[in-house]
Amino acid sequence: MTPVMMPVIERSFVTLSCGLVHVAVCGAGRPVLLLHQTPRSWDEFREVLPLLGGKYRAIAMDTVGFGDSRPLPAGEDSIERWAAVAHELLAKLGHSSAVVVGHHTGAAIAVEMAAMHPERVEALVLSASPYVDAARRLAAPGKPVIDEVAAAADGRHLLELWAMRQPFYPAERPDLLERFVADALKAGPRAAEGHRVVGRYVMEPRLAAVRCPTLVIAPTADPHAYPHAGKVASAIAGSRLVEIAGGMVPLPDQMPQAFARAVDDFLSHGASPARRDRGNP
Repeated sequence: MTPVMMPVIERSFVTLSCGLVHVAVCGAGRPVLLLHQTPRSWDEFREVLPLLGGKYRAIAMDTVGFGDSRPLPAGEDSIERWAAVAHELLAKLGHSSAVVVGHHTGAAIAVEMAAMHPERVEALVLSASPYVDAARRLAAPGKPVIDEVAAAADGRHLLELWAMRQPFYPAERPDLLERFVADALKAGPRAAEGHRVVGRYVMEPRLAAVRCPTLVIAPTADPHAYPHAGKVASAIAGSRLVEIAGGMVPLPDQMPQAFARAVDDFLSHGASPARRDRGNP
């Protein structure tokens, strides 16, 4: 039997108005944009890309200021700006519309993309989405933020980063924590700032503005997102909610097959470009 060849991941830089943005692209077909959590990079979708790339044009970008994408000027970071950059990237790549898939912070960016330009977002997949309401925004200022560590000459901040995240990662997969630490170190202070950006996002009216078919993925072992999955789903008319048992904070690289299958099942059964009205998910 001839082995099945997996599509190749192609990495490149795209010049946008904000500077260079790094992307990893795989496959051909309907474009699917993948947005990572803070402070990760495209690497969060390293295993997902070829799984989706067999059927779609899977595009994983580094959010500005993370991975290898150039940061915005100081003070300009916001979910709205990050979403605008993602739209500009898709346009530069020649896509007038796309499916948008976001995980954690990426889910907030995806919501804003769909609310900002509904005609450009064919369908939405929100994985482990935050739910930022007035109570969370009020509590955010001055509150300790995960991933915030001070660089130390003896390298103890590496252990601090590891220890902060370890409870939310599978014990048998230290490789996933290694990948997280590499991205967090590259992000530097933005590793914590990215969480603050999410905490400032006025999310409620943007959820209500989403009109495209939407899937909400709820990893059951993610204590940050799972309790709010129902709120996110109920705020978007006609959305679907799917739980992934045992899924943790690093869901896309922890369980890439389950993640890719959930996305593909949704897009294959009811989230076609022709079914984009509010009442028909």
